[in-house]
Amino acid sequence: MKKRLNMHNIFPDLYKHLTQIDQQIKAAGIPPLYLELIKIRTSQINGCAYCLDKHISDAIKLGEEPRKIYVLSAWHEAVNWFSAEEQAIIRLTEEIAHIGEHGISDDVYDNALQLFGEEKLAFLISAAISMNAWNRLGVGLNLHPVK
Repeated sequence: MKKRLNMHNIFPDLYKHLTQIDQQIKAAGIPPLYLELIKIRTSQINGCAYCLDKHISDAIKLGEEPRKIYVLSAWHEAVNWFSAEEQAIIRLTEEIAHIGEHGISDDVYDNALQLFGEEKLAFLISAAISMNAWNRLGVGLNLHPVK
């Protein structure tokens, strides 16, 4: 793949502000593994190998079982591996990644709202939006994981 521009050097404020958003989300008290679940599933959908490499490693360092990560892309076939909260997060993440198809359905939104409340739901939605932005940077700029 052809090398592309270095967005970080040209527009450093973009990275700065995305990082600040991520720090606020992290400070909201959502379990770190829930946030990694959002990052991994979003990156699977968007095909960002760079982000997958980073966030799978981060999840494992946080104690996530690797086999759980392996089945995440087919989680519908392994629902017993995921708590009700995790399933709600995955559904929400998928609908945000595919936002142009139908938005966030009422069922998915209402279930997440019931499980997490307004404040935490706002941060979960923000985490998915932020990760989609990071994926678009990674894929759009041809960033690849280092072997």
